[in-house]
Amino acid sequence: MLLLNPHSTYHFLLTYITDSHKTEVLRGLDGAKERLHLFKANLVEERSFDSAVEGCQGVFHTASPVIFSSNDPQADIIDPAVKGTLDVLRSCAKVHSIKRLVFTSSVAAIVQNGTPRTLDLAIDETWFTNSAYCKESKKWYPLSKTLAEEAAWKLAKENGIDLIAIHPGAVISLLLQPILNFGAEILKLINGGETFPSMLYMHIFELLRFPRLAADIC
Repeated sequence: MLLLNPHSTYHFLLTYITDSHKTEVLRGLDGAKERLHLFKANLVEERSFDSAVEGCQGVFHTASPVIFSSNDPQADIIDPAVKGTLDVLRSCAKVHSIKRLVFTSSVAAIVQNGTPRTLDLAIDETWFTNSAYCKESKKWYPLSKTLAEEAAWKLAKENGIDLIAIHPGAVISLLLQPILNFGAEILKLINGGETFPSMLYMHIFELLRFPRLAADIC
């Protein structure tokens, strides 16, 4: 696994820490017994991240609900994304050893603004997802990522936190755990499906390089 190297100790925060089926792949990594510590996290519980970030030099915030529809999008999608992000930053603001926080945003926080995307359209750093457009069109996941990133930049500036945001697309990969997740959607093509959602895809190993490069401290 690219994030584990023999010169660093890692703290992983998990919402499913008691589920051995999901954690066994982490506990089985080379060196995990000596250098990997698992902590329970709750995205909507204040101070849930305090103990895990204590003593760290770099923090990678990746957790956010990947849910595209809900009867209660505020509670199921938006609140966990925004509150979880704010709580992570508040915890980091208390720890002077932290040099940088890498926030995993999404390409969804860039391209959802209602502008028709044609072949000759150039998307650059001036693009941002429009929250009003997302609310009107009920695009709850892009809205959650947009609001979370806006909150992250605001709080980082207020507290002097060195923050970097990365914007990956949909991640596909080998199935490391014995359960299916969104990354397994590619199996629909293998099983004879004729259509597949049109979006930006990337492999998990490519994604893992981004936060390491952005942090440049571990």
